[in-house]
Amino acid sequence: MKSIRIALAQINATVGDLAGNAHKIEEGIQQARMLGVDLLAFPELAVTGYPPEDLLFMPRFVQQNLKTVGEIAKAARGLTVVVGFVDKQDDIYNAAALIHDGKLSAVYHKVFLPNYSVFDEDRYFQAGREALVFELRGVKVGVSICEDIWHAGDPLKTEMVIGDAEVIININASPFHAGKQKARYRMISSQASDNAAIIAYVNMVGGQDELVFDGNSMIIDPKGALVAQAHSLAEDLLVVDLDAETVFKARLHDPRRRKEKQALTPDHIPLKTVRLPEAKRKTAYKPVLESHQPIQYDEVAEIYQALVVGTRDYCLKNGFQKVFIGLSGGIDSALVAAIAVDALGGKHVTGVAMPSLYSSAESMEDARQLADNLGIQLLEVPIGPIFDSYIETTKPLFQGRKLDTTEENIQARIRGNIVMALANKFGALVLATGNKSELSTGYCTLYGDMAGGFAVIRDCPKTLVYKLAEYKNKKEGKEIIPARIIQKEPSAELRPDQKDTDTLPPYELLDPILQAYVEEDKGANEIVALGYDPQIVRDVIDRVDHNEYKRRQGPPGIKITPRALGKDRRLPITNRYRNF
Repeated sequence: MKSIRIALAQINATVGDLAGNAHKIEEGIQQARMLGVDLLAFPELAVTGYPPEDLLFMPRFVQQNLKTVGEIAKAARGLTVVVGFVDKQDDIYNAAALIHDGKLSAVYHKVFLPNYSVFDEDRYFQAGREALVFELRGVKVGVSICEDIWHAGDPLKTEMVIGDAEVIININASPFHAGKQKARYRMISSQASDNAAIIAYVNMVGGQDELVFDGNSMIIDPKGALVAQAHSLAEDLLVVDLDAETVFKARLHDPRRRKEKQALTPDHIPLKTVRLPEAKRKTAYKPVLESHQPIQYDEVAEIYQALVVGTRDYCLKNGFQKVFIGLSGGIDSALVAAIAVDALGGKHVTGVAMPSLYSSAESMEDARQLADNLGIQLLEVPIGPIFDSYIETTKPLFQGRKLDTTEENIQARIRGNIVMALANKFGALVLATGNKSELSTGYCTLYGDMAGGFAVIRDCPKTLVYKLAEYKNKKEGKEIIPARIIQKEPSAELRPDQKDTDTLPPYELLDPILQAYVEEDKGANEIVALGYDPQIVRDVIDRVDHNEYKRRQGPPGIKITPRALGKDRRLPITNRYRNF
C-alpha cells in the first residue's frame, strides 16, 4: 500500500518576526518528528508572516528571510517539509520551500497572484511559471500556494495530469470573513473530485492588523469528502495517514482523465519533478491520536471568536497589555468590553464612564452593572464641568448661533481626550467602539467616539452587534451584557431625548441598504428595485459617499464581512461621482 503520514501545521505567524516564526516552525517540526510524520506543511509565507507588504521592498528583510529558511532546513532532518517564504531570483516570489532531510531540495513559485479585496501581491511579487511534483515514499505530491487552487487549469492540471500527482499540498494565508470556510470547502471538494486527487489544505491562523486568519486546515479525499479538519481560530497540528491507492482506484474508473491526457497541448506550464530519497527517522514512531476533535463554531459564534482573536493579537503583537474603553451604557461599548475581556482578561481591561448632562441615570447604572459582570475596573469621570468651560470659551466665537451638532461633538471629543490621556499615561491602547453602520453613514465624531488605536467592531453592522451580544450571554449561560442594554432604543445621548432614528433609518432597514451599496456595489436603482424607499436609499448613499474622509482617519478594525471599510473598499475622498 502506498501511504504517507502527513501533518498540517496551522501556526499563528507574526509579520516581520522571522525568529519567532522560525521558532514556531521548528516546534512543529519537532512535534511532527515525534509522531513519525513523513510530510509536514506550513502556511503561505509562514517565515515572514502574511502580508509582509512593503517590508518586501527592504533587501535586508528578504535576505534574512532566506537565511531563516536555511536554519529551518537544518532543523528538519529526518522528514520532508513544505513551508512558505519569499524567494529571491531575478525578482522576488511568493514561494514554497521543499525541504527534505535537512536540505532545500526544490522551490515552487506561486503562479496566480491575487490583486483584489485585501490582496496586493502584484505590487510585490513576480508570478511563477513552473509546476512542481515530488515523489516521497512512492507517492507523488504536487505543491501549490493559495490562489493557485482556485483556478481549474495550471498549475494543478500540469501537476495532476502530466505529473500524475496523487496528493496536492496547498499552503495558504486565507483571511476570515463570515461564510468563507463553506466557500473554501466547496471549491476544494470540487477540485479534489474533478481531478480524483487528495488535497491537503493548510491555512494560517491568528490576527494580523485588520485581518484574521481562521485556520480550518483540511484534507479532502478523491471523492470530495472531508477526511479531517483542524481547529477553527486556534493553532493546531492535524496528522493524517493518507492512502494513495484510493487515488489510483478513483482514476481507474474516470475516463475523463485519459481524454485530458490526450488533449494536452504544449502551452501548459512546464513541470519540475523531484524524487526524494527516503529519510531515516531519528525518533520512535508514535501512532496518530484518534481523539483529535477540532474546534468549530456556527456563524455568529465564529465571528465573535474572530473578533476575540483579532483583538488579542493586535494588542499583544503590538506590545499592549492593557486597554481602555469608553463605556456609555450602550450596546456597542458593552460588546467591545466583553470581547476585550475574552481576549485579554478582565484585569487588563478598564472601562471609563464619562457622563454628561444628557446621560441618563439608566445608562450609568447599566455601565456599572456591565463592569461588575465582566469583572473590570470602571472609572467614572463626569464631563459636565469640562463641557461648561468649552461652552464659555466658545461663546464669543459662536455668538448669534444656536446649539447644534457642534456642541454634541464637543462632548464626544472631551471623552476622546480623556480616554486617550489615560491610555498615554498608563501605556495602554484605546479600543474604539464604532460599528459599521455608524462608520458607513458618518454617524460618528472625528477625534471623539472615533478616537482610539483599534476599532474592534468596525466591520460589524449594528444588527449583527445585537446578535453578538445575545450570543455572548447565551454562551455564558447568564446575563453578562445587561438585558436593558440590549433592549433599549439606541441613543448617542448628546442632546435631550436623542435617538439614533432621529438621524438614521431604523437599523433593520439601514443595514440591508448598506450591505447592498457598500458590499455588493449595487446602485440606487438596483436597491430601490429590492423594495426600499427611493428617498431613504438616496439619503443613505449620500451619507456613505460624503463620509469617506472620516473613515480614512479612523483606526483599523477587524474584517469579518466579505467587504470591509478599509483595504477592501478604497474610494477617493475627493470624488464627485454619485451612484444615483
